[in-house]
Amino acid sequence: MSQSPVTSPAPDPMRWKALAFIAIAQLMVVLDATIVNIALPSAQEDLGISEGNKQWVITAYALAFGGLLLFGGRISDLWGRKRTFVTGLIGFAAASALGGAATGEAMMLGARALQGLFGALLAPAALSLIAVMFTEAKERAKAFGIYGAIAGGGGAVGLILGGFLTEYLNWRWTFFVNIPFAIIAAVGAYFVVREPAEGRNRSPLDIPGVVLSTLGLVALVYGFTRAESDGWTDAVTMTMFVASVVLLAAFAVTESKVKSPLLPLRVLTERNRGGVYLSLGLAIIAMFGLFLFLTYYLQIVKGFSPVKTGFAFLPMIIGMIVGSTQIGTRLMTRVAPRLLMGPGFLLAAVGMLLLTQLEVDTSYAGLILPAQLMLGLGMGTAFMPAMSLATHGVEPRDAGVASAMVNTSQQVGGAIGTALLNTIAASATTAYLTDHAASATTPAAQKLLAAQSMVEGYTTAIWWAVGILVVASAIAFVLVNTGADDGSATASSDGEGVEDAVKIPVVAH
Repeated sequence: MSQSPVTSPAPDPMRWKALAFIAIAQLMVVLDATIVNIALPSAQEDLGISEGNKQWVITAYALAFGGLLLFGGRISDLWGRKRTFVTGLIGFAAASALGGAATGEAMMLGARALQGLFGALLAPAALSLIAVMFTEAKERAKAFGIYGAIAGGGGAVGLILGGFLTEYLNWRWTFFVNIPFAIIAAVGAYFVVREPAEGRNRSPLDIPGVVLSTLGLVALVYGFTRAESDGWTDAVTMTMFVASVVLLAAFAVTESKVKSPLLPLRVLTERNRGGVYLSLGLAIIAMFGLFLFLTYYLQIVKGFSPVKTGFAFLPMIIGMIVGSTQIGTRLMTRVAPRLLMGPGFLLAAVGMLLLTQLEVDTSYAGLILPAQLMLGLGMGTAFMPAMSLATHGVEPRDAGVASAMVNTSQQVGGAIGTALLNTIAASATTAYLTDHAASATTPAAQKLLAAQSMVEGYTTAIWWAVGILVVASAIAFVLVNTGADDGSATASSDGEGVEDAVKIPVVAH
């Protein structure tokens, strides 16, 4: 075995099979972010979880996942991506079995935290494996198109699957369903995934960086989660935000001084990658808020069942798949990424803008369906080059941690989106109720007012989501300045590490 030049790579003959197993694992992780939401009311009743603690079923997962992603990315660089990926899958399956078999609150919360921990190991390893296995521009575009479609549309698939399992089987199956996914992906990856050994980062682990980044991200995610339930002026909420700023600032200072940083600042300060992390995080804020509001609107206002609600999200999934695999993949090697990301986020903003017109009696086919198609097409088109750019041109030793930053921006964006937009919606709902309470004198009028005030809250928050997507589009246009993906790496803006070819070693067979 010898290392061939990057300009004439010998592609791994098993790479497409490997991608299939990586895609299964990614789908499982994305599904898990939404599938449990639909099952939560039934699980809460069965296990006797208090109203005050029910949010911890979601929060325990988000804190462990979001807080440990950078650590997981660094472990995959150090320990090997394949080994980290398979270990993460086996651990995730075991944690899912524990959650499905939970007999009480403590067991459920522990299982969710373990799912988050193992998810933080396998998610960055999955993305960086694609980065090191696909080096030819067109193939790379296709591979990231598939990955981007799953990353974007998997959450909506989770709503459908969660609805089916909860309605026709039992909430426990929303956990057990992960086990076959994980086993198939782990066994498949073990036999078909190959990664170049030269891409390892064998420098010692940056323990201060691990501690500061984990605590800083956990404080940030918990701060936003707490704000949603206890308000922005709550003492604990404010303490968490202050702590996260201090810890993450200390982390940045530490990373600039230590010899082997957990997150080399070169990964963040490169203009294109920085633009991707920022615009992607903002887009996810808007998307997560929308999933939440549309789910509530369809179930509470329109009276849809969980299964019907899940199917109502199908146009968004179809739009994402078409945007990712047809538009993004076909154009990525011909046009600059910003000309896909910027217009993609803008198209999604137009779809979101349509949803600001929601009323209690809005037609699904007349407004919600076309809005979802636009959202899906826009997001799918933008996600594809974003996923590719996030790891494109990085040194092999940084591939895991660069991948982890994509997942971190998504997780933190999701936590912020849910809390921020939910709080805005709740305030608008309360204000509308207060202003119109006097006019609702009969039970029927009061019921209608309750629905109208909910819709008022959703549309107010959706206006904010439109603005956030416009900002994401502007960031993509301004910061992402690389050309079409012709297989060449992005030159660092600080002049360091400029290469003529993708800095991914390829092993000849």
